[in-house]
Amino acid sequence: MKIRPIYTSAICTALLALLPLLSWAQVRLPSIFTDNMVLQQRAACAVWGWAKAGSTVTVSDTWDKQKYTAKADAAGKWKLTVNTPAAGGPYTLSVSGDGPAMQLKNVLIGEVWLCTGQSNMEMPMKGFKGQPVLGSNEAILHSKNDQIRLYTVPRSSVTEAQENSKPSPWRVAEPEAVSNFSATGYYFGRLLQEQLHVPIGLINCSYGGSSIEAWMDAETLRQFAGVKIPAKGDTIKQVSRTPTTLFNGMLHPIEGYGIKGTIWYQGESNYDNPDEYATRLATLAKQWRTQWAEGEFPFYYAQIAPFDYTRTSTHKGGKYNSAFLRDAQRKAQDQIPNSAMAVLLDVGEEASIHPMRKEPGGTRLALLALANTYGLKGFGAVSPAYESLTVKDNTATVRFKNAPMGMTTFGQELTGFEVAGADQKFYPAKATIAG
Repeated sequence: MKIRPIYTSAICTALLALLPLLSWAQVRLPSIFTDNMVLQQRAACAVWGWAKAGSTVTVSDTWDKQKYTAKADAAGKWKLTVNTPAAGGPYTLSVSGDGPAMQLKNVLIGEVWLCTGQSNMEMPMKGFKGQPVLGSNEAILHSKNDQIRLYTVPRSSVTEAQENSKPSPWRVAEPEAVSNFSATGYYFGRLLQEQLHVPIGLINCSYGGSSIEAWMDAETLRQFAGVKIPAKGDTIKQVSRTPTTLFNGMLHPIEGYGIKGTIWYQGESNYDNPDEYATRLATLAKQWRTQWAEGEFPFYYAQIAPFDYTRTSTHKGGKYNSAFLRDAQRKAQDQIPNSAMAVLLDVGEEASIHPMRKEPGGTRLALLALANTYGLKGFGAVSPAYESLTVKDNTATVRFKNAPMGMTTFGQELTGFEVAGADQKFYPAKATIAG
């Protein structure tokens, strides 16, 4: 009688030891493939995962009753592409191999956009503590929309590229889900859905305080002198600013998921190094496009808003004038094909690096996409931009392009202009509009 429990315990231990092997034999998908997801319409969308080495994996859909197969390699990895139709749904995607089949339900086909950057992209509709998003309460209350789906990549900063991220579900837009989602991303997607009348999938892959170098891979960064790339296992002292770490932990796991394009809101953490920013932004866009292998997909980005950086940094003359970074962002448009910048010069706040007016940024990014990517016409999408400067006597004349109907302040005084002499000391200047 006393021996039986020992045998029972041994059997249980043996079964527990087999569980990892049984789990590995079953088909697994990356965390981004869940119920409620959106697949890019009219595309060959990648589906990938893991299974028993040498086993065959079958993916079938309900939109055209097709079956696709792939064989897991020696490491257990498999990948295939499924052809998607025009926008519609809901559909089911089934994945089978050794072990129980998996079903992804309530899948929509539509337009998928990647929303990336630092805290001004990450800032949720509910705001940060002590930093609200203006007008978000009403927007959240009216946010229920089955045609908008939201996915947030969990935060992760690591020194080695990850194959997968922590579990995170695709969520249907409704007040609770929207309140925790990127405000800039949500306002962007909301306007797209209103105008295109198709499902919109938004992937939020952002991290507050992040530098541009954190979102780039090691191979790409090696071309830039002075960038210290961490070795595998190094201690990460600055989780959001260490080169490669956010690419490794957040972007690499979703690399290849079918998207239409990306919106980028970052630059605050690089404002004190504007001379190299335009080139690095262009290089980042090129790297991502190469890795996604979907051509020169649209790359729209937000201009950083004005903020008094001396509040957070030791002031060193003009180094902390964020206008230099904004100028670098302007120049980057000429280096990045199929790109455009949403101007946010009018939404900044002197005392907060996180403007509470998030709707203008999301809306202006959406206007760029609607005009340039989707071909809608009859509205203004591009802000007036600097064209030339001439100086005569004590008057400087700045000419702007992209203003066919002229410009106006609606009776308000022009502000924000300064001039400097040879000593490079800036003083407030009086400005007027002519024409």
